[in-house]
Amino acid sequence: MRRPARMMPMWASLGGTFVTAVAVAGGALWVGLDLLDVHGVRRERQISSSVLFDLVKLSFAVVAGLGGLVALVVAYRKQRTEENAALRENTKLHSDRFTSAVAQLGDSSPAIQLGGVHALAGLADDAPTRQLRQTCIDVLCAYLRLPYDPEPSHHPGDGQDPAELARARTVYRALREVRHTIIRIIGNHLRDDATVVSWQGHDFDFTDVVFDGGDLSQAVFTGGTVSFRKARFVDGTIDLNYARFASDVVNFGGARFEGGRINFLGAAFTGGAVIFSHARFEGGTVTFGSAYFEGGMATFRLAEFRGGKVDFGRARFEGGKVDFGRARFEGGKVDFGSAKFKGGTVDFGSALFMGGKVDFGSAEFRGGTVHFERARFEGGAVNFARAMGQRPMGLPDGIGEQLDRSG
Repeated sequence: MRRPARMMPMWASLGGTFVTAVAVAGGALWVGLDLLDVHGVRRERQISSSVLFDLVKLSFAVVAGLGGLVALVVAYRKQRTEENAALRENTKLHSDRFTSAVAQLGDSSPAIQLGGVHALAGLADDAPTRQLRQTCIDVLCAYLRLPYDPEPSHHPGDGQDPAELARARTVYRALREVRHTIIRIIGNHLRDDATVVSWQGHDFDFTDVVFDGGDLSQAVFTGGTVSFRKARFVDGTIDLNYARFASDVVNFGGARFEGGRINFLGAAFTGGAVIFSHARFEGGTVTFGSAYFEGGMATFRLAEFRGGKVDFGRARFEGGKVDFGRARFEGGKVDFGSAKFKGGTVDFGSALFMGGKVDFGSAEFRGGTVHFERARFEGGAVNFARAMGQRPMGLPDGIGEQLDRSG
């Protein structure tokens, strides 16, 4: 929380102001004499009445000037005192509202929890300082990090009471509504929308969060740190379509994509680092279709593609570095169909292709560097049919033979 700035004692403020004024006046006099080429002052034993009158006027002017300086210093200090008092009052009011909102969020009733969610969002919008806004965001993210079980089965198990299952599903749906509301509110505040207070540039910690849906489409992650580290994407649709990732770090490291659909359609990765290292793609569909990679770094190093589908169809790689080094392609399908590699570096070095299908059909290799140095092709299918342009370095014989080997 920003603390009100401490002010100097009044005597120090006035003394400093007087010394500064004398120094400025003396400097101005010296410059004026120098410009007039004055080399000395002629001494007079007597002065005329007009000169005496001028001295009297000068004395009054000096006194008036000093009085004006004192008035300015006093007025400035009064304004600062009032501003600090207002900040303290706003901070106290914010703290009282914050305590109430957190209590609501911790209530056992989903309806009251929803009230707490909206109260915290309103507090973040009204926060008198950036740090207080970040605190509200941290609490909302912390709620998402609480333990959360995926959706119960639609059918009772052996010996399970159907009424008990129905109650469990009701509790689950209510809790899911609270969580999806938080995600939706965060998404609303991360879009380029002038109707709400922007939360862009703040930190968002989704570490270990279980996602079973949510709308973050067109969100702008710029500045700050965004962490999805070790998050689980288990069901539903998580929409990050046309999101822009330009934060210092967006971290999906160790995340598990187990089911449902995660959409990065048309997303732009234009700065900082986007990390999918050690991520596991095990089911469902993750689509980066028509995504745009330019600048910064996107790394899938040591990621494991075991099932489902990961779609980079029509993605454009035009700058920065995209790293699939030592990734394992063991199952499912990874589709680079019609992707365009035009700049930067795309690195499949030491990747292992041992199952499933990796499709580069109709991809264009027109610039930058794409290489498969030390990659191993031990099984599955790797398709370069109708691919065009420069043959990536490191491909074994028999793969991508129609591509240009020159250069």
